[in-house]
Amino acid sequence: MRRAMRSLSGQLILLVVAALVVAQAISLFLFADERSLAIRAALGFEAAGRAANVARLIEEAPLDLQDSILRAANSPLIRFDLSDAPIVDHTGHSDGGIVEARIRALMDDSYSRDIRVELHEIEGELRPLPNLSDEMTEMHLAMMRGELTAVEMNLSIAIKGARWLNVGTRFERPPIQWPFYSMLTFGISAGLLLVAIFWFVMTRLTRPLRHLSKAADHLGRGEDVGELAVTGPTEVRDLTVAFNRMQRRLTRFVSDRTRMLAALGHDLRSPLTAMRVRAELVDEEETRDSLIASVEEMQSMVEATLTFARGLTGSEGAEVVDLRNFLDSLCSDMAAHCTFAPSDDVAVRLRPNAFRRALRNLLENAVRYGGAAKVSWATHGSNLVLNIDDNGPGIPVDQLEKVFDPFYRLEQSRSLETGGYGLGLSIARTIVQSHGGDIQLVNQNSAGLRAVVTIPLDESELIEGETDETENAHSNVAGQLARQHGAG
Repeated sequence: MRRAMRSLSGQLILLVVAALVVAQAISLFLFADERSLAIRAALGFEAAGRAANVARLIEEAPLDLQDSILRAANSPLIRFDLSDAPIVDHTGHSDGGIVEARIRALMDDSYSRDIRVELHEIEGELRPLPNLSDEMTEMHLAMMRGELTAVEMNLSIAIKGARWLNVGTRFERPPIQWPFYSMLTFGISAGLLLVAIFWFVMTRLTRPLRHLSKAADHLGRGEDVGELAVTGPTEVRDLTVAFNRMQRRLTRFVSDRTRMLAALGHDLRSPLTAMRVRAELVDEEETRDSLIASVEEMQSMVEATLTFARGLTGSEGAEVVDLRNFLDSLCSDMAAHCTFAPSDDVAVRLRPNAFRRALRNLLENAVRYGGAAKVSWATHGSNLVLNIDDNGPGIPVDQLEKVFDPFYRLEQSRSLETGGYGLGLSIARTIVQSHGGDIQLVNQNSAGLRAVVTIPLDESELIEGETDETENAHSNVAGQLARQHGAG
């Protein structure tokens, strides 16, 4: 779940869904207010229409029928009364003249007598209508959920005979109806639909990015990566095209360098062979032996240099191997000088021949300078950590990194029998780094040197975890180096 939320698709989906939830909440709030206003306006217009109709009937009916008309028009919701005085004693309209305009339109545009309107809100404990029965009041309160904020409207309409038709009504703010299960069902359905749609859209966007990140990881490990399919949005397609172009340029550069080194090695062999033949013709034995030894050393250096270059540009395919069997096979080649402490079975993806060469260089160094090599391993997060220990004198702290430089040797005699050419550790680190890992050297507190080889186990974790787990493992080694430096 945490990984999904950290992904691009998860974060964008979460952002969109959150934005929609906020927008819907604001819309519901505005809708509730607009709904209340619309219902109040409808109730006000209905009361105004009834008042206009009753006023017209009173105007046209004989005096003996007017009381009957008023009794028929009265209801629990609206009360009518004829009086010599208006109940509204001012001519200003708190509604902006809307109700008056409505009444005049219903009566007649030529109606010119006075119409007075008064609107005001009532809050607190009140009866829905002054004339409503107790039973009707209880039913009304139950329907309104006990929440009453009413608007009272009083009308005074002047009719002939210097009398006034007084109208009183009251209408409450209707409570917002929230059908819980309907809204819950709607919310879940809408949420699932949105997530499904956005997940499909975001997958189309992020799938090419995942393929691109995996291809970049394989390329960084030195593996062959084919051309990526150009899919997805325009920006992702442009990124894929740029990656394919970069990959072609890197491949061409490495191939050109490899061909150049091969040609260089071939061209050097010819003059060296000629020099060896000429050296054989020298009569003085001591001079002849010295020249031949120098030529052979030059030939060996050329071969070592070409071998180092091939280690940088190897194209061996990667495969998943069982680490226990791999190390057992490697240590058995070195007889009794190499042992390993069995640990958990681990399957790791690597280039077997190249990685065997890197470990053999480390093991041979451990045997040469420490007498024996002991191999152990453990997993830390998404990384495999291999430890190769010896019982030798160790390496000065200020030279723990320099020994990885090509042709750098701690042994100053320059003898090939005791120190080689100084390429073993360089080749080993280059190969391990091509697998996405690294090598660090650490002097042990008791005696001897430890070579720590760290490589990622899961390439899917490597994409976002290489900067976390790998560097954590390396930081432990760096901490040991710092402690040793402080102790020195």
